[in-house]
Amino acid sequence: MNPKDVLKLAKEKGAKIVDLRFIDLPGLWQHFSIPVSELREDIFEDGLGFDGSSIRGFQTIDESDMLLIPDPSSAVMDPFTAVPTLVLICNVKDPVTGKPYTRDPRYIAQKAEAYVKKTGVADTVYIGPELEFFFFDSIRFDQNYHSGYYFIDSEAGAWNSGLEGSPDRPNLGYKPRYKQGYFPVPPMDKFQDIRSDMVLALESVGVRVEVHHHEVATGGQTEIDMRYDTLTKMADKVLWYKYCAKNTARKWGKTATFMPKPLFQDNGSGMHTHQSLWKGGKNLFYERGGYADISKNCLYYIGGILKHAPALLALIAPSTNSYKRLVPGYEAPINLVYSQRNRSAAIRIPMYSKSEGAKRIEFRTPDPTCNPYLSFSACVMAGLDGIANKIDPGKPVDKDLYELPPAEQKKIKQLPG
Repeated sequence: MNPKDVLKLAKEKGAKIVDLRFIDLPGLWQHFSIPVSELREDIFEDGLGFDGSSIRGFQTIDESDMLLIPDPSSAVMDPFTAVPTLVLICNVKDPVTGKPYTRDPRYIAQKAEAYVKKTGVADTVYIGPELEFFFFDSIRFDQNYHSGYYFIDSEAGAWNSGLEGSPDRPNLGYKPRYKQGYFPVPPMDKFQDIRSDMVLALESVGVRVEVHHHEVATGGQTEIDMRYDTLTKMADKVLWYKYCAKNTARKWGKTATFMPKPLFQDNGSGMHTHQSLWKGGKNLFYERGGYADISKNCLYYIGGILKHAPALLALIAPSTNSYKRLVPGYEAPINLVYSQRNRSAAIRIPMYSKSEGAKRIEFRTPDPTCNPYLSFSACVMAGLDGIANKIDPGKPVDKDLYELPPAEQKKIKQLPG
């Protein structure tokens, strides 16, 4: 899609407002809006100005002027606004140098993709994240000079099994027990229609969805899986995913949180990140006959991620709450080993299919508080370093790592948690 196509789309869809969005350093969408009458072809070249000193991680006040350059290929209609609104994702540009802004996370992702091609190792990297989150009915918290607390509530929470109820909110039962929320049908799964509504919103903005279901934790834990895509496009889709989750929740009178561990003693929310490298239409991670049918390059890629995992944590698990999740006993990947089919390892090699196209690795440590542009880029760079330096990941560990004797567990490197 080019600028002319965007103007045509805006007219065909009856857009009244154009919303310009970009990503800040911590990983949140920022935006401002213009009337559709201000949408001209020249803004795709010249950009629109904003105050970079008011955006976290960007500029100081004495060098605050920055530009947003809309990406015409990103144009879609917002599925939630009452006023018809066209959305454009933007890149950030320095007006003085005329170059892309080096702290723009989207530009960093684009550079990572360019570097993959420059190495000659691969020409495409595919990313498939699995974001988990919770739908809650009430959130209260405060931190003051004399007190501090938080309170979370969900009609589906196991803690409400004994709730007396009221005429406007009767207790009808069907609340998943702790760690028993995986895959029940309605009425135990109270969120089927909310998830389906979110899926329709995602599809309306061009995000292909493969599956949705209730997750393991009580209280409304959810997973909606997107079809894999190239690095930058997938990061864009993660931001749409979060936007659709939060706005669908609001529409249904609920709130969505991507906190890794909002509930004590139940499973947390991760963002397991599937990855594969391709060249000339060939999957470089596939080699029939070896362990899990993976190639040497795949093993080296795994070695790079495992070696750099402690440093990667700053980008893939960036919040204090991230480390509440990374503890034993809740399917959290704290062991820096790889394995086929094994969800207790940091890197799992899925074995659902034996086809070349399906061969990939799943890095289970990332969580959804991360900035996806930075997280995906960092993972790929670590993997490429593994290939460049032929980093040996060691032997796979095809055991339940949580059940190993203490003497064996001490031999396995673990993440801080």
